[in-house]
Amino acid sequence: MADSDLMQLYSRRILALTTAIPHQGRLEEPQATVQRRSPQCGSSVTVHLSMHDGRISDFAQEVRACALGQASASVLGQAVVGMDRAGLSAARDQLRAMLKEDAPAPGAPFADLEALTPAREYPNRHASIMLAWDATIEAMDQALS
Repeated sequence: MADSDLMQLYSRRILALTTAIPHQGRLEEPQATVQRRSPQCGSSVTVHLSMHDGRISDFAQEVRACALGQASASVLGQAVVGMDRAGLSAARDQLRAMLKEDAPAPGAPFADLEALTPAREYPNRHASIMLAWDATIEAMDQALS
């Protein structure tokens, strides 16, 4: 990978997102906790959440990931509280399509995921980008069951 490619991939916008990851930490009494790890790069995310009336009412995340995984978790954390499973699944699927199928970035409230568009060219980074999303959906399923 050329230096200019790395510079684009880890742009200032992505790095800014990594410094402001919302809801870091743990919940005292979550309804569900899920950890996901990417075997490709070793990144991991643990999500703790509680649900009320089918929506996320409380959320915390422990993010140990590369800058791309951190940026993705940051965008998720900005708007995850109050989301229902259908809305979050749709945003996750849009993110995956953006990375794998050249689809547009998700819209509001996750429009900042557009910063991750350059990662399309690096499939080995996709798993890290998806970690927080997949862990959150799995935790929602556990809490709802």
